[in-house]
Amino acid sequence: MRKFGLLGLIVIGLLSMMAATRWLTLPPEARQANGAGQFDATRAKARLARVLGDEAPHPADSAASDGVRDRLVAELRAMGLSPRVDDRFACNKLHKASGASCARVRNVTVTIGPEATAPHVLINSHYDSVPVGPGASDAGLGVAAMLEAAALMKDRPLVRRVTFLFNEGEEAGLIGARAFLDGDPVSRRVDALINLEARGTTGPVNMFETSVPNAAAIRLFKDNVERPVANSLAVSAYRLIPNYTDVNSFVEDRPDWLFLNFAPIGNETRYHSPGDDLAAVDLATLQHMGDQLLAVGGALGSAATPQRGGGERLFMNVGTRWLFTFPLNPLLLAVIVIGGVLGWLFRTEAQQRVSTVKTLATAMPFLLIALLLPVAAAWSGLTVVGLLREGQFWRALPAASEFALYAGVVVIVLAMLAASRRWSLPELRRAWWTLFVILGGLFALAAPGALVYFLLPPVVFLIGALLQKRWPDAEAVGAIAAALLLFVTLGGMLGLLQDLLNSGPLWVFALLGGLVLMPWLIEARPLFEGISWRRAVPVAAAFAALAWLPAALVPAYGADRQQRWTTQYVVVAGRPPVWSIVNDRKALPAEVQKLAQWRQGMLPLGIRQRWIAPAPAPAQPGFVAPGVTRLGEVRGPGKRLIRLRIAANGADTISLTVARKDGLKAAGFNDRSVTFAQAKAPYALTCTGRSCDGAVALLETDGAPLDVQVTATHWRLPPAAAPLLAARPKFARPQYLPDATVLVKRIRV
Repeated sequence: MRKFGLLGLIVIGLLSMMAATRWLTLPPEARQANGAGQFDATRAKARLARVLGDEAPHPADSAASDGVRDRLVAELRAMGLSPRVDDRFACNKLHKASGASCARVRNVTVTIGPEATAPHVLINSHYDSVPVGPGASDAGLGVAAMLEAAALMKDRPLVRRVTFLFNEGEEAGLIGARAFLDGDPVSRRVDALINLEARGTTGPVNMFETSVPNAAAIRLFKDNVERPVANSLAVSAYRLIPNYTDVNSFVEDRPDWLFLNFAPIGNETRYHSPGDDLAAVDLATLQHMGDQLLAVGGALGSAATPQRGGGERLFMNVGTRWLFTFPLNPLLLAVIVIGGVLGWLFRTEAQQRVSTVKTLATAMPFLLIALLLPVAAAWSGLTVVGLLREGQFWRALPAASEFALYAGVVVIVLAMLAASRRWSLPELRRAWWTLFVILGGLFALAAPGALVYFLLPPVVFLIGALLQKRWPDAEAVGAIAAALLLFVTLGGMLGLLQDLLNSGPLWVFALLGGLVLMPWLIEARPLFEGISWRRAVPVAAAFAALAWLPAALVPAYGADRQQRWTTQYVVVAGRPPVWSIVNDRKALPAEVQKLAQWRQGMLPLGIRQRWIAPAPAPAQPGFVAPGVTRLGEVRGPGKRLIRLRIAANGADTISLTVARKDGLKAAGFNDRSVTFAQAKAPYALTCTGRSCDGAVALLETDGAPLDVQVTATHWRLPPAAAPLLAARPKFARPQYLPDATVLVKRIRV
């Protein structure tokens, strides 16, 4: 019983440690008193409040966006600056997707600093929002930080000019960035960029993307930022996911720019939703963004030209106080680590060396199974609870599900170690850290930046192992030091990932958590030697199952973290109208079910499953399908250039979608065309805003007839939707997709 009590304390301690991972990267608190020249988050938020006004959504080329822009210009003028507004129609490719997006945008720019021949520094964020929310964090945080930074930097003795670009149209497809590149002469004088974004409302502001090669950008960041949160794994991972920012457009045309990209990721449940309001703007997050912007922007503005060269670097923060960097030379690093392992092995006697190799060959597969078995248990737990509850049941209180995931890791690995009698503690240590290096190499194949987390801990352990003959406790001390270093580095990254991947897949946390916990569990093994596996395994299985009980019982959604819920009225030409509810596929509440006959299905609006039910015809006119008038075409060898005039008829966006592979070669509006080089179908051409009414679409095809789906979206619902909106659950709101009326028809050209 005494050993089981000790085991209980170990389990509690390790789970508390995993619960503290988010604390490893907390942003600094907003200062209550600021010295001269310091960023003031409270003042910056007040500026943002004046700019946002009534906090209405303000997508590009809308009346609400006009109001935000007017107030932004007034705020800049009140600061003694002279902003200018650049008004132009532009089209931009949809990065990491197939298509183009167009809109009329009005960028606001202001330049400070002396008249100088040195290239400009560009500081960029966007002032438009998505149609579903007010955008107070995305990218109001960037707007607020830029306003405060401009007010502070305008009085500094800069040696070159700094241009602040408040662009419009980022949410519509990075169109403001494209308009700046295509038409603003300042764009040809820029050589350095700071971009400010947001994918949440709280937490530290991560530096998640750099210019390539990155050594100069990382040196700039490290030398000037006091509270760094950045790692090369995040940079590598970002390149693999479908998200994009204005940086994608900028560096496509100007790959020689030095740049840094910043964003917070805490509480994504408010992102692109009505919850992205001023009340959710966290002063600590704004302080962290502003401090970093002022530090890096000030350094760039005070240098004639940014330093270049140095190749690629691996980097990671430890806490928010230190940033460690290493040269990215995987081969050299692998030689160092493998050489250390071999040196350690060959310091032993020949017979012992053979025995050690055999031990590694058997212990490493055992530890790999111990690492992967909790992942399978995590997937099973998520599946079972998901079947009972449906939806994103972890959304309101993610800590409950994280507790279950990490509890599974702890007790399953402890049970396996208790059941194993074949290997000693030193043998398990050596097998684990050797396996850890191998796993790091495999991770680095997909994301080279991951290598940064798999280097230092094994090296620390190796140093202890090599000193074992001189100091008997050296290996044990090295193992504990390596485990602690792994916790503060990879554990800190895991704390960030828990926010980034709050929509799933959550089983990934069991794998990464296993990497962090395994060395601690191995070191704890002597405390439970002698426990029968017949007792350990059932107790572990019961505890791992019971750990899911809180996740199964706590509320799935709350006032802060709400359920995704978008209501649409969809009319596809030739079919009866339908209601569509896009949520996390959670069963509809009784109040909604009784209003219509619902089923799961899909509509020609993407690949997302949704709830669909028959809807009444509109009681009154108000939504008219878009008009498409063929103006003519120009034929050439193997291609046709077709011109179509679009009558939006009040729609907020118009999309032309072509599903046939290689059917569309290029597309655009109003003589602005984007080429689809090696793109995959379906291709989408979208126009957003008031200026789409009467716009002329250009479609370049391969010569064959083209079937085109024309989709018109109105960001409002007919009056008949009132009962549905009233029955929407208390803690549910649109996210990503706005409540809307969608009209679809097909044409052949």
